[in-house]
Amino acid sequence: MTRRLIAGGLLVLASVTACGTRTPDTASQTLPTSTPASSTSASPSPSPSPPPPPPVAESGAAAPVVQRCDSSALRGEVVPTDAGAGNRYGRFVVTNTGPAPCTLNGYSGFQLENASGAVPTDLERKADPGPAALTLAPGAKASANLHWGVVPAGDEPVEGSCQPEPSKAAAIPPNETVPLSVAWTFGPVCSGGHIEISAFYAS
Repeated sequence: MTRRLIAGGLLVLASVTACGTRTPDTASQTLPTSTPASSTSASPSPSPSPPPPPPVAESGAAAPVVQRCDSSALRGEVVPTDAGAGNRYGRFVVTNTGPAPCTLNGYSGFQLENASGAVPTDLERKADPGPAALTLAPGAKASANLHWGVVPAGDEPVEGSCQPEPSKAAAIPPNETVPLSVAWTFGPVCSGGHIEISAFYAS
């Protein structure tokens, strides 16, 4: 009898001990809280501004205007260059005698004359070379090529002078109206005073 009571008591004690022991509830464990992402996104760094352009130097004065070469600033002369088979060649040379640069572009007029006045002149322009803008410094020169003949043509007399003999020429610079007086010492110009002339070029 006593053994049964002891056994029963042990059973009751085991039951109580079993009911009093709890396994920790894993569901109630607190999980580590993740740090929330920042709601403000990082702004991109601004691109560097280009460097300012270098300052432009200001000129103290405007560039001087170069005037056209007029008759008062030029001295002219005819220079022979070649001769043969009834042909004559030369250059009409002008020199800037003024105190400042001047511009020249194109053909000169060229009228043969003598003491009695104008002598027949038939001027033909040749693009050999053609017109080109030139700037002549004081003392600088420009030339125009000349070509004429000394053989009578058509009804010109074979004996004596084919045309009245000139002693000078009135040469008008390009775009001017006042002529230069240029000495002519090369005798009569045949074929009705036919002279070929080029535009001015630097010489």
